[in-house]
Amino acid sequence: MGQIDFGFAILGKMLKLGVEPTVVTFSTLINGLCNQSKISQAVSLFDEMIGRGYQPDLIVYSTMLNGLCKTEYTDRAVRFLRMIEERGFEPDIVAYNTVIDCLCKNSLLNEAFDLFSEVKVKGIRPNIVSYNCLIHATCNLGQQKETRQLLNEMVDNNISCDIVTYNILIDAHCKEGMIYKAVDIVDTMGKQGIEPNIVTYNIFIDAYCKEGMVSKAIETIDTMRKQGIEPNVITYNILVYAYFNKAMVTEAEDIVDTMIKQGIEPDVVTYNAIINGHCLQNQIGKAKRVFSLMIEKGCAPDILSYNIMINGYCKSKRLDEAMELFHQIAQNGPIPDTVTYNTLMQGMCQFGRVIAACELFKTMLASGPVPNLVTCLILLDGLCTRGKLEAALELFRAMQNSRLKLNVASYNILIDGLCKAGNIEVGKELFHKLSVNGLKPNVYTYAIMINGFCRDGMPDEAYQLFRSMEDNDCLPDRFCYNVMIQGFLRNGYTLKATQLLSEMVGKGFSANLCTATLILDLILRSNDSILV
Repeated sequence: MGQIDFGFAILGKMLKLGVEPTVVTFSTLINGLCNQSKISQAVSLFDEMIGRGYQPDLIVYSTMLNGLCKTEYTDRAVRFLRMIEERGFEPDIVAYNTVIDCLCKNSLLNEAFDLFSEVKVKGIRPNIVSYNCLIHATCNLGQQKETRQLLNEMVDNNISCDIVTYNILIDAHCKEGMIYKAVDIVDTMGKQGIEPNIVTYNIFIDAYCKEGMVSKAIETIDTMRKQGIEPNVITYNILVYAYFNKAMVTEAEDIVDTMIKQGIEPDVVTYNAIINGHCLQNQIGKAKRVFSLMIEKGCAPDILSYNIMINGYCKSKRLDEAMELFHQIAQNGPIPDTVTYNTLMQGMCQFGRVIAACELFKTMLASGPVPNLVTCLILLDGLCTRGKLEAALELFRAMQNSRLKLNVASYNILIDGLCKAGNIEVGKELFHKLSVNGLKPNVYTYAIMINGFCRDGMPDEAYQLFRSMEDNDCLPDRFCYNVMIQGFLRNGYTLKATQLLSEMVGKGFSANLCTATLILDLILRSNDSILV
């Protein structure tokens, strides 16, 4: 029996014996539930506490607020904060910071700034944590102006940057590929008497690895050690991912051996890196063995572990094993996410098992995560590829009526399916609806329509559309030119094909294999060069 279960057992006995629990009893249990992310149960217990006539203190309210924020129940967290205020309590800066951070992590930056302003109006002084939450969010969104404003405001309020602030700024510069600017920040830190910590070094190591500068990352580890800071599991994980991504399997495995010798046990991230590395090398057998070893070592796979394995099986054309693993998740694993379903549906569609993909889609709608645009596009493409246009049109209409924001790729898939099936008029109608729905056709949209017209024996209409591209701010590329030239050749428009070929070459584009084959075939049949 876990500690929280034991606590509830004691509460049950207290109530049976007529012993009234105190606010502290409820507070302790609510805290335990929040720590285990059992927020629904915590809310129910909180409601029961109120129902029994107990008046929660600020500690109980803060515990609930923290729990709601940790599990990203943003709306409920904000409402709960308002309830605390309405009941006569004055939340402190810690409580406000908790909600501000939650809003920032859920990309609700405007709401976070509004609450931040409200805090200042109430006369509550923001602290370094308040600013760090907002700076982290503005950096993640690339809002440099807002970041500078916050830093200047800190100076005006006599609040000094701490190591967390500097690490946020260093990370932002590294992610933008400006490692040299991040190094300058370290110099500034030194002048302020703040030394880099393990987080700082890991940011640099990760940045160097992503830039392909693994040797520089190793140098950074040496520098770190000289400063008396030893690599942690995150450091080693960064290197393992880097070596596997460069197909340096031996070096990656050596890093794992080193970390174990240093007394650092591989965690789920380490195992995921190794499994993913073997999958990238198409060594699904090795990946499977590592996955089994992970479980044997008592390291529970997370949903990413399962997704990597399922993707590996699909890429290796072992769809049945991918499905078997999916069913294992349902029995004793984490909850499948959108990526899990998308990966399986993609595999099914690629192997022509569109009906199975549709069944999985229904399962997802009934009991899984909410499908996203990628989910729908995978299925739409699968249906179109297999010529199931009625089902594809039905899905497309459902997508239009949903909250999904359709993009030009959504239209391209369906238009392509319609054109290939000879439904050029329906495809043409859908093409014209793009602008009505606020979307602009791209080069691929035009190429689909041009190819559709040519396949239907309408090269003149295709050429008219081809020439209209420039007027619609969409210049034809190599692919478009080749599609149009192929259409002319297949419809016997040899002279026009020749003229367009010369124009294409003049623009720096070259014929692709299909165009070259058609031209060669024409030359051989005519015993003359069409290019003379």
